[in-house]
Amino acid sequence: MSSVVHLPERTTLVVGASRGLGRGIATAIAAINVPVIAVARTASGLAELSEAHAIQGEVADASDPSVAGSLLDRHDPTALVLVAGASPLMRTLQHQSWETFSVNWQTDVRITFHWVREALLKPLRPGSRVIVVSSGAALNGSPLSGGYAGAKATQRFISAYAQDEADRAGLDITFTAVLPRITPLTGLGRPAVKAYAARYGKTEEEYLEPFGEPLSPEIAGAALAELVRADATTIAPQYLLSSAGLQPLEQHAESPKERSRA
Repeated sequence: MSSVVHLPERTTLVVGASRGLGRGIATAIAAINVPVIAVARTASGLAELSEAHAIQGEVADASDPSVAGSLLDRHDPTALVLVAGASPLMRTLQHQSWETFSVNWQTDVRITFHWVREALLKPLRPGSRVIVVSSGAALNGSPLSGGYAGAKATQRFISAYAQDEADRAGLDITFTAVLPRITPLTGLGRPAVKAYAARYGKTEEEYLEPFGEPLSPEIAGAALAELVRADATTIAPQYLLSSAGLQPLEQHAESPKERSRA
């Protein structure tokens, strides 16, 4: 992505901004002088963001079906970043209950569905973009986190479906999915690294060695800030995100148009 657009008041709404990658993303976007609305369930984390980075906070449950439409109408953003989600219980399949297995379907997928749906219905202004933060587990699976990998894969599909609907309606909205690699530098990633290291009889350092430098909230923030500012024509449908930045991923699934030709 080499081309950058300069749209006035490109307000960005970051859902799940009080901690981890979401916090890094909100901070990095605010640092390039883009107005940021940070959405989270807890007021304390948002208060720290607001004081340190001139970010406006909105305390809300992003999975509430009434919240997405209300906040999109109130702030009319031209960029929407969906990071919020639940932390899965790190256990093998047989040690999950249906409730623990499905927690990411009930939270991550639900949030993505509500917000993407409202972005299409409103619709967001022409030239807007929606960034759905999924997970690298959507590509490789995650046997110790119940339905997490399937939920994150479904987020990718929702992003692709939304792009097709936006194109059919001529809405000029860009949807893209970003899949971060596992990292020990967030509250979500630390328990996963510990669990997988134990599963394979390794220390956490040994388990992480093949991954190279870990993905930090700061690196994720810089990468997403780049997407927010990029010319829509240069944005890929999906990316893998590592410490090396964004790497475009090929679309393996057929598009609806391709399926219709079969």
